[in-house]
This record gives sequence, structure tokens and C-alpha cells, in this order.
Amino acid sequence: MLRTKTCGEARASDAGHEITLAGWVHRRRDHGELTFIDLRDRYGITQVVAHAKENAAAHAALKDARSEWVLQVSGTVRARPEGTRNSKLATGDVEVVAGRVIVLNESKTPPFYVNEETEVEETLRWKYRYIDLRRERSRELMRLRHEVTNFMRSYFVERGFWEIETTMLIRSDPTGARDFVVPSRYYPGKVWALPQSPQQLKQILMVGGIDKYVQIARCFRDEDPRADRIYELTQLDVEMTFVEPDDVMEIVEGCYTAVFDKFAKKPLHRRPLPRMTYDEAMKRFGTDRPDTRFGLELVDLTDVFRGTSFGVFRDSIAEGGSIRALVVPGKAGATRKDIDGWTAVAKTRGAKGLVSFAFAGSEVRSPIAKFLSPEELGRLRSVSGAKDGDLLLAVAAEYRVASRSIGAVRQQLGDELRLADESTHHMMWINRFPMFERTPDGSWTFSHNPFAGPLDAENAKLLYGDFAKATSSQYDLVVDGNELGGGSIRIYNRVMQERAFEILGISKEEGAVRFSALLDALEYGAPPEGGIATGVDRTVMILAGLSNARETIAFPKTQTGYDPLLDAPAPIDPKQLEDLGLRVVAKPDRPST
Repeated sequence: MLRTKTCGEARASDAGHEITLAGWVHRRRDHGELTFIDLRDRYGITQVVAHAKENAAAHAALKDARSEWVLQVSGTVRARPEGTRNSKLATGDVEVVAGRVIVLNESKTPPFYVNEETEVEETLRWKYRYIDLRRERSRELMRLRHEVTNFMRSYFVERGFWEIETTMLIRSDPTGARDFVVPSRYYPGKVWALPQSPQQLKQILMVGGIDKYVQIARCFRDEDPRADRIYELTQLDVEMTFVEPDDVMEIVEGCYTAVFDKFAKKPLHRRPLPRMTYDEAMKRFGTDRPDTRFGLELVDLTDVFRGTSFGVFRDSIAEGGSIRALVVPGKAGATRKDIDGWTAVAKTRGAKGLVSFAFAGSEVRSPIAKFLSPEELGRLRSVSGAKDGDLLLAVAAEYRVASRSIGAVRQQLGDELRLADESTHHMMWINRFPMFERTPDGSWTFSHNPFAGPLDAENAKLLYGDFAKATSSQYDLVVDGNELGGGSIRIYNRVMQERAFEILGISKEEGAVRFSALLDALEYGAPPEGGIATGVDRTVMILAGLSNARETIAFPKTQTGYDPLLDAPAPIDPKQLEDLGLRVVAKPDRPST
């Protein structure tokens, strides 16, 4: 080894002993004949000192050294003089008197400070990630991620789970986001896909009798990135046989409460974790991942406006829709710009518009007030519970669209008005989801994934009748309005799985091609089984109090998926294209890097 101690190890008990350190120059302080440097590595910082009269060569070497040079320093540990000790450092009681200094490598001037936590533009940090990782904040995030994933892995292994790695080259079958595909040289024109999730593979492991599986799994999804959604994600993947929903939720709750107890900056609000049905979550909060750190619960005004002369409300109700709303205390004076901004948020979830009502004394100010009777305005006030000075915002649409739209506005207002109680984490389970949901084009899609089973035998029967009413065994883990993960008890019968595919518009013939391995396995004594997958990146993000999951990744990409460090994606060598039997079709509308 080029060192006998790390830069975080020296203590007063080492005084008088010679040690060798190796690390980066964190700071240099030149006092003429006396030069100090702070030498840094992953473990900490040690002060090194050299005096020109005592050791001219060592003094000259330290005097010439600059920030981020890599040095090897051998010297004697001594106690720092009284009044110079640094209580902020673990090594702050001592310093090393340099006897020999070797410059292992010099450094160009870094593009940003390592020894100061100044704001640096994200793309620049990612391009010079090897510099950024030397900074305390980034280094500590890597340590946190390591400790969290190791804790999770150990938690399940100690409870009889086997860690099994699943293959990274699978059949392409996008059941959610688009797949990242890998062309095959041996099979021209054919491709593998990188897994969006090991979903089918872990189910097949259960058919193989593995019983308890865990994996810190890498997953790849070609979907538009955002702060908490990335191309390359890592998930805690768990699957078990002969279980019911409560069994999976219980063991995962044990893991996550222990993780938050050990690593979070603030405690959990309640334990055991509360449970809320999907229907209740949609009714009260307009989302299946509610942030319960603040109130602002939704109200239903459908009955208030049943029979109204206002056409938009009347027509929506006549078509089976609902009027969903929320009251914003003290915001009657909101500007047109404010309301336009909230309207834009509602439209992102399918609403065609947002109607506002400002309560000021006996007056109700609204763009549609002239279309409403005094009786309707009175019922509006009493049913909503609005008080003088309050603002009511309403959406008219199909129930789920209206709920999700006004729910998105609620979350936006919670952020804007800083309504959330930041003293604790609100973690909870959402369960009893619908198995299927309508898409905008009128077809059906899955609520969770196409392999999630019905809640019970009665709901299984509905698959062959009024399947729109079927309730799934799905359960999601939510914290502070963020979905950490979800799971279900899986369909383990081929006939039922094919029926679920049929509802989703996948014929038997198509299913036999796309899902052949899983469907065949279900005919060979497949056991009842279920599991869950939770996002590791998002978990670490929340534990660290961040809003951007990319910060928790060693080598992140930008918001558009560009890698500044490796300058990727990049053009491929024409010879490789030839070997793969591929050609590039230019698409000039793609974003530039």
C-alpha cells in the first residue's frame, strides 16, 4: 500500500508515530517558512505541515503543490498546538510533520471548487463527475446509497431470501415504457431488449420453486426523463411463493421502516403504516399516491350542480361525469395569472379547464356566476365549506379525470404554499386498485401491470363478466406523495392470464408469441405467488431530502438522457452497422446534445 493510514484515521494516540498518507490537496496555506496543506481522501482530512528550516525538501514540495494534486506524505504525528485544534475534523487534534513528500500526480485547475459546496451547473458537474465525486456532498450521497442498498440486501437475505441475478438481454415486449433494444450480430434483423423490470423472470423463478427471491436489479426504460424518473434505474426486487397481500406488505414494511429509522433525516409519522384504498385516495386526494402531510382534501359538487343551467357542468353530469373541487383557504385574491397556471396543471391530467369561485362576503366572484342561481351558489358554499376569503377551484369531467386533474392542482398548491408538514415522513400503503382502466381512446389498460391478479375469487369471476368492476390485489408503497414502489399477487393460471390479456386487447395467438415463456411455465404447477419492486434511486433521493434522483447515481445523465461524461449517445461505427445489418434513418427533429 502507498499509505499506512487513511486521511481520516490519525488520532492523538498516534502522536510520535511515523505514518504515510496518500490523497488530494484540499487546501494549501502558505505562511512563508511554514506551509500547511489539508490532505483529503474518501475517509477524511489530515493537516500536514512543513517548516523550511526543519525539512527544506518537504517544505518546497508542499509550497509548490496546488489544489487536487495527488501526494504521498510520510511524517510524524504530533498534537496540534493549543488553540489550533479543529473540532470539526475527526483528525483535528493532530497534524503530520512532513518528512518526505512525493508528488504522485499533478492536476489541472478543476472546473469548479472541490473544497467549497458552491452551486455548479448540472451538465458541467456530470461532465466532470470524477471531480464532483470528490466533493463532500456527492461523496456522502454515494455512501448513503451504498449503505441503504447493502442494508436492504442484508435484511432480506437474513430472512431466507436468495439473491439471484436475472439476465439483462431479454425478448423485447414493452408493457409500459418503450424498450431499449440491442441488435444481434448472429441473428441479423433481430434484437434483444434491456429489461424494464425482471417481472416475468422473477415469476418464472417462483415456478422453479425458488420460494424467496431478492435482487437489487438494474432496469431500463426509454421514457421521457424527469427529476424522479430516469433511463437507468435500480429497484429492490422481491418475490415470494404461497403468500397473500398482507404477507408481502408486512415484510416490505419491516424493511422500509427500518431503512427510514436508520437513514432518514426525520422520523416516520405513524407506524404501523396506515393503509388506504385506491377509491378513498382518489376521493380525498385525486391521486393514488397522496401527500397526506397537508389537508386541502377534495370535495364533490356533482349533486350541487345536478340540473344546473350552466352547460359545461350540466353536460358533464349528464354524460356520467363529476364536478370535483378543492377549497384554497385565504386565496380569494388570486390573480388571473395564478388561476391560468393552475388551469395549465389541471390540463396535464386531462381536464379541459378549471373554474374558480372567490368568496368575499356575500359575493361570489366567478366567470360563470351569472349562469348560476343564488340557490346553487348557496349550496356551493355550504357543501364545500368555503369561508370568506377562500377560493374554490373545480373541474368537470369523467370522475377519474376530474379527480386526477384537481388532485394535480392540489399537489401544486401544496408545493407553492408550502403546506406540507416537513417534520415527519408520511409513509402509507395504497391498495385495492382497479384491475383495468379506460384509456383516452376507449380501450382498456392495466392499472399496475398485466400480471397482477384479482383480489379474491369473487373478483376473479368478474374477469369473465363485468371486468371493469374487478379489483386487483395490487398494493403501492407511498411516502410524502411519492410512489416508492408497487406489487401484487400474480396471476398464476394460464387461462386467467390469457383472459387478462384478452381484455387488454392481446389475443391468444399474440400472447403466445409475446409471453410464451411465462404462459408455458404457468402450465407446469405454478404456485400462488406475489412480490413487489421499489425504486432504490427514489428511496435514496427522499432519504437525502433531495428532489432529483439523478444526484444519487454515480454517473448520471441529463434531463434529456445525454451523458456529458462519455458524450453519449454517439454515432456508431459504419462497420458495426454493417455487421449488424442495420442502417441509420436520420430524424432531424431529435433534440441536440
